[in-house]
Amino acid sequence: MGYFNCIALAFLMALSFLSINVGQAARHLQQLPPMPTLSTATVPPFPSIPNLPQPTIPTMPRPGALPPLPTMPALPSLPSVPRATLPPLPSMPSIPTAIPSIPFLSPPPSRSPSTP
Repeated sequence: MGYFNCIALAFLMALSFLSINVGQAARHLQQLPPMPTLSTATVPPFPSIPNLPQPTIPTMPRPGALPPLPTMPALPSLPSVPRATLPPLPSMPSIPTAIPSIPFLSPPPSRSPSTP
């Protein structure tokens, strides 16, 4: 962000120096004596252009006067295709909903602390 501020400040300073030079140049031009007037020379008139022959434009037919468009020929009908029949799907086996019990082994008997 500081880099952008530095560039913006340098740009504004360059513009201010430029405007100082422009102001001094304008003041210098205002203080010069007036320019002498130049004599106006008479300019001969332009030569006239001869009338060129204009081409004849052919008349275009009106939109209502156009011939009708030809009709499209009838397309032949497509023969009927026999429909393919699929054999019935085999029945799916039923999924058992009851969860069988898993036998757990009993833990080993705990040792009783021996007395010394």
